[in-house]
Amino acid sequence: MIKKCLFPVAGYGTRFLPATKSMPKEMLPIVNKPLVQYGVEEAIEAGMTTCAFVTGRGKRSIADHFDISYELEHQISGTGKEAYLASIRGVLDQGIFTMVRQREMKGLGHAILTGRSLVGNEPFGVLLSDDLCLNSEGVGVLAQMAELYNQFRCSIVAIQEVPMEEVHKYGVISGESLKEGIYRVDDMVEKPDQKDAPSNLAIIGRYILTPDIFEILEQTAPGANGEIQLTDALQTQARRGCVMAYKFKGRRFDCGSVPGFVEATNHVYENYYTN
Repeated sequence: MIKKCLFPVAGYGTRFLPATKSMPKEMLPIVNKPLVQYGVEEAIEAGMTTCAFVTGRGKRSIADHFDISYELEHQISGTGKEAYLASIRGVLDQGIFTMVRQREMKGLGHAILTGRSLVGNEPFGVLLSDDLCLNSEGVGVLAQMAELYNQFRCSIVAIQEVPMEEVHKYGVISGESLKEGIYRVDDMVEKPDQKDAPSNLAIIGRYILTPDIFEILEQTAPGANGEIQLTDALQTQARRGCVMAYKFKGRRFDCGSVPGFVEATNHVYENYYTN
């Protein structure tokens, strides 16, 4: 069983300024629950109860959220408002939370390398809170991928089809289809021009990585935007061994964009929220 999940949460959230000037984008609420809590609940459901955060300056409220607030608990003790804390209390009871700071923003690959000390020498999940994934008909995306890992024992990326005019926003894969929704990756390109994209199968913010990825990341030169790209390291891993891509079950919302955030809020309010 994969027991740990890494959460890179050090980004600035510039697309949501000025709201994110003093508030982490991961703490933006989808109705009444912050984005990062949805991700942590997904990880815990998948058995990844050790949640490791790669944070940055101005992100202390994330640590505070996954801790007890004695003053708040005292103020609402014995009142009907205690019910509002039920979901986070459940998370705190089940999860273990560790943190390390990423002092410089050098890309997703660098963030994951920064989290090496929290993960150790074992396979682990990676969850990007910007991507809110919901599956009303079964288990979450990470749980689906953990089951797949038990079969293939290699790194796995979650993918979805996107319009060709949007491939420049994503890492994009091509590969051999082994069965419905499962591909063995043979090529992977970060944010390609439309004419250079190997397919329209885009990587979204869910990964399961084997620990050899750390050594590969150490040797990976800066790529797109001058950053250390996880996609480049995964391409190396695919050439040396095996990387699988999985077209997950469920619906993904790009909460790193304002339209996606609003869409997610409306969807959760209409389908999941109970007062």
